Amino acid sequence: MKLLRVGPEGQERPALLDENETLRDLSSVVPDIAGDTLTPEGIDRLRAVDPISLPKITGSPRIGPCVGSVGKFICIGLNYADHAQESGMEVPKEPVIFMKATSSICGPNDDVVLPEGADKGDWEVELGVVIGKPAKNVAEADALEHVAGYCVVNDVSERAFQLEHGGQWVKGKSADTFGPIGPWLVTRDEVGDPADLDMWLELNGRRVQDGSTRTMIFGVAHVVSYLSRYMSLQPGDIISTGTPPGVGLGMSPPQFLKTGDEMRLSIQGMGEQHQAVRQG
Repeated sequence: MKLLRVGPEGQERPALLDENETLRDLSSVVPDIAGDTLTPEGIDRLRAVDPISLPKITGSPRIGPCVGSVGKFICIGLNYADHAQESGMEVPKEPVIFMKATSSICGPNDDVVLPEGADKGDWEVELGVVIGKPAKNVAEADALEHVAGYCVVNDVSERAFQLEHGGQWVKGKSADTFGPIGPWLVTRDEVGDPADLDMWLELNGRRVQDGSTRTMIFGVAHVVSYLSRYMSLQPGDIISTGTPPGVGLGMSPPQFLKTGDEMRLSIQGMGEQHQAVRQG
């Protein structure tokens, strides 16, 4: 299933994209694509609904973040060896964990707004993992059973805030609009192997990232298991699992986002995002 949320910011309603790519309103079935809806029982309930019985959503509504009421937005840094190399950093021996503020989350096609003082904005296409079943001290062999589905994430960053202002990376990762997610949450059964997905990002029509989850250092099951040792994972938590090479920081000379830039990005089978960049 492909699940999404449509409507004005703060007023999104749950929806489903059927096999004919028609939007169907899920409001009569679940209150939101969040929390209990993402549990195995919640997903089974949605699977039991005949999409044809749901009202069509007409027109071209705004697509919101594909998950509502996100509790934690956890990121894995330097999780592609070639990206670590282009960043001038060592390949980590264990997953590098940092957080993005949940207030950074926005729709997949909303504008990315560079905050005051930002002059080193950057892009990162990433596979997002959406938790569906609570996880605590989960074995790697069982970890994928705790995943509801996957989505595209653009882990937008401000490199000066991240790397030059001291302290943790979270400062450069958490501005409003720095977390576009969606367009869809694709359920785990429909994705298949998360370790074999092509991914790309274009800046102003030029392909700058062209990679695959095949080159992840730490795969999805390992990451979910690892994180569950340090914190409980709850339905609706999102894990952004790292980016392949091609970010602006790694270019020679570095290239950063500016007003008027446009980003397009996608992961195989998960739809596309499109963002225009402007200064706040």
